[in-house]
Amino acid sequence: MASFRFELQHTDPNTGARAGQWHTPHGIVDTPAFMPVGTLGTVKGLLPEQLKAAGAQMVLSNTYHLALRPGADVVEELGGLHQFMNWSGPILTDSGGFQVFSLAKLSKLTDDQVVFRSHIDGSLLELSPEKAIRIQEQLGADCIMCLDECPPHDVGQDRLRAAVQRTTAWAARCRDAQKRDDQALFGIVQGGIDPHLREESAEGLLPLDFPGYAIGGLSVGEDPNDMYKTLDFTTPFLPVEKPRYLMGVGKPVDLLESIIRGVDLFDCVMPTRNGRNAMAFTSNGPVKIRNAKYQRDVTPLDPDGPSEVGRIYSRGYLRHLFVAKEMLGAILLSWHNIAFYENLVREMRQAIFENRSAEFRADQLARWGSDP
Repeated sequence: MASFRFELQHTDPNTGARAGQWHTPHGIVDTPAFMPVGTLGTVKGLLPEQLKAAGAQMVLSNTYHLALRPGADVVEELGGLHQFMNWSGPILTDSGGFQVFSLAKLSKLTDDQVVFRSHIDGSLLELSPEKAIRIQEQLGADCIMCLDECPPHDVGQDRLRAAVQRTTAWAARCRDAQKRDDQALFGIVQGGIDPHLREESAEGLLPLDFPGYAIGGLSVGEDPNDMYKTLDFTTPFLPVEKPRYLMGVGKPVDLLESIIRGVDLFDCVMPTRNGRNAMAFTSNGPVKIRNAKYQRDVTPLDPDGPSEVGRIYSRGYLRHLFVAKEMLGAILLSWHNIAFYENLVREMRQAIFENRSAEFRADQLARWGSDP
């Protein structure tokens, strides 16, 4: 595990926000960092060169989806995920644990494993902790995740506790199954919004001494304020000297609120999914570009923003692309939104070094006017 090292460079004493550097075999990630999501080995609509130009340092792919199509053995035979998708930077793969939540109707969960019925052809995929690790080792990402159970936010206490216990037991099996020493395996803290279960989950995982810890089971339907409160009492359970990753979150405001609570890494489909659906994040709040008021608008999408797309292309032209169903519209807004997210965390990182993360957060929220 010598290839991995997390260097905590500075903590804002006013908030607890952290700036660091995570050293991986495929490069250094400045934190806080946002990872665009490339579930199937591609961030939808964007070339790796465009992702790098937007400021992306690291991307995320998914074990469940790549195991089904094209298959982990195919990716391995084609040189591993970095070569397969032509991305030379760090990659993280989720274990399939989120699909336990999102594909609950297509899966059967036991203490031994989860069995999915493929959403593609109905075939069965058996995913045990050992198999999740084996698949991720074939894929070859820098950072891999333990298989976990991510329950819905509204389940009862008994079900939440069972998910914590199963996640802890599976984490030990994942650690024992890991053979490669050039991949960082993260444990995942579960427990919903219950402080005692979050503490129980952390206490079960910390003795396994993972090189990093993720916070799972949030952004699954709970109120945002409950998510922030959960981070308030969960991050203090995690080691200061190791990276902390909040899974699947979220909106720009969620990133800022989480960073000031001590989270280092993020991923979310929102910038590209919203971009494909004609919604742009801008310096002054969200823009729904299909709106008729933009038909004759020559104003650049985001003239004061960080993205070249936002400074060059008019709102009228971008609206035309979506109305005419031209694929360039989805590409340009996805590219722009990724650049917006990457610039947001980059500017927050600078604010942390200057002990003004709280001021930066307040200024951004004031500019957006509402939760973007």
